[in-house]
Amino acid sequence: MPVLDRQDDVFVLDLGDGENRFHPDWIAAVDAALDEVEKADGPRALVTAATGKFYSTGLDLDWYFAHPDQHQDYVTSVHALFARLLSLPVPTVAALQGHTFAAAAMFSLAHDFRVMRADRGFWCLPEASINIPFTPGMSALIQSRLTPQTAHEAMLTARRYGGHDAVAAGIVDHAVDENAVRTTAVEIARAQEPKAGDTLATIRTRMYAPVLATLRDTTSLMG
Repeated sequence: MPVLDRQDDVFVLDLGDGENRFHPDWIAAVDAALDEVEKADGPRALVTAATGKFYSTGLDLDWYFAHPDQHQDYVTSVHALFARLLSLPVPTVAALQGHTFAAAAMFSLAHDFRVMRADRGFWCLPEASINIPFTPGMSALIQSRLTPQTAHEAMLTARRYGGHDAVAAGIVDHAVDENAVRTTAVEIARAQEPKAGDTLATIRTRMYAPVLATLRDTTSLMG
């Protein structure tokens, strides 16, 4: 399960050491960590990271298909997590040390910055290959954070981007050695931490108002 640590004014949320799927309990744990980050005073920033082969593989499809009566509530909670991170009043950096797939790739896009391992691991939106369409909220988030050309390729071809390709496509900001992923993310976060606060939150909510409205619209979750 996710564990929150603090390095001076930088909070580091380790998402786990497995596939870190978006199980309802996992989402609740991330939300609780964000509560702690949000209520803290003064300069601060957030780094999300993981340990092992995966940053995250996204939705917990095993749980999802086993609970058909909870589909709407589950998708609502995922959208709410994206919206919360996108509008968080603190700078955010994703440290992608391993595979980052599907909803986890979208989760990474809700951060301000992304650092990826250069030599191994892929960032991928596989929905076209696994016959699961993007929700309107997911589409809005992806298209707000990627160039039209990259969003088109990533969403329609399910391309797997390695670190250097992801930098070239504008998906991530840096591709570095494995042992530098988290430290680089913390350095970026530390440089941004004085900006935390209400002004940052207001800029975010105005900049991404259409995306946030779509993510929070529970009347047409699946389109």
